[in-house]
Amino acid sequence: MKKRFFAVVVTASLLLGGCGASNSESDASAAGLPTTAAATPEATQTSEAVELPDPHTMTGLTEAASLPDPQPLDDDYPQKLPAAVTDAEGRSVTVTDTSRVLALDLYGTLSRTVISLGYGENLVGRTVSSTEEQLADLPVVTENGHSLNAEAVLSLNPTLIIADRSIGPTEAIEQLRSAGIPVVIVDSERSIDTNTELIEQIANSLGVPEAGAALAERTEQETQAALDQIAQWTPEVPLAAAFLYVRGTASVFFILGADEGADALITSLGATDVATANGITTTTPANAESLVALNPEVILTMTEGLASADGLDAFLARPGVSQTRAGQNSRVVAIPDGIALSFGPQTGDILLSIARAIYGVEDPR
Repeated sequence: MKKRFFAVVVTASLLLGGCGASNSESDASAAGLPTTAAATPEATQTSEAVELPDPHTMTGLTEAASLPDPQPLDDDYPQKLPAAVTDAEGRSVTVTDTSRVLALDLYGTLSRTVISLGYGENLVGRTVSSTEEQLADLPVVTENGHSLNAEAVLSLNPTLIIADRSIGPTEAIEQLRSAGIPVVIVDSERSIDTNTELIEQIANSLGVPEAGAALAERTEQETQAALDQIAQWTPEVPLAAAFLYVRGTASVFFILGADEGADALITSLGATDVATANGITTTTPANAESLVALNPEVILTMTEGLASADGLDAFLARPGVSQTRAGQNSRVVAIPDGIALSFGPQTGDILLSIARAIYGVEDPR
């Protein structure tokens, strides 16, 4: 197999959020995956020659490492309440109390941002996508991943709800507003380009705009450092990749299009999103015809989704998968569900974790 060599420099800026593998073994075990996943660089600056395989000829299943909980900002920032904010839908919302917060979205981004801003202890519930260890004992207030249970929310007596339109239905949000709870709707789009605006929206809702500016700056620095590192790992000819969403053994099997955040993730990893290249913008059924047309070299999917589909062999046996280059080489990268498309304040660590799994980069520790 052809090898590539790169001098890898790991800087301290990558370590503020820390990308670890504390949960990788349990995730892997649940999905029947190998437990040797790449993890975070050393906490000191190092320079070393790294021998990498040719990613175009790699085979088999690899798993991106899970992340530890987000690291809150080091400094204390004064909270200014009441906070008058205009949400992403143009509504004026006044926040007077942040003692009981719900941060609800399909991606897990909002809870990670609240934790990063220093208000993780104020969270009183979660969605299934908020997989942070410190939230594990909190009640889940969504059903089937994204359907909001208004009664479950009301029982928690929240003083602030931060959400986006990836959860619903709209009637449930309106019911919560009618109950007098301040509800701030933030943007649903997830990408590197939207991180700063989203962080600032959440910080303003909590009455800590200065903390938002600091977290946005930290996130931008870590993300750029990660992109610079990944650029050293990517081949001259980009990999052709597709993100497939699967749940169970029946009909829940989709190609994620450009509007679902998959393109933003794949291009950040130095690969080409074949769905976007073929004009797919929304969630599209992953049938045999569409998969053969895309013919990706590597398939990205979620760890729990792969487990729910009865593992790798059953996944590869789905119509069309085995006819792709990725299927022929069993080339699948499993990503922990809570970070797969979340971006947000841990973007740098997320990208490094997934890139290591894609490009065969070993844990340097």
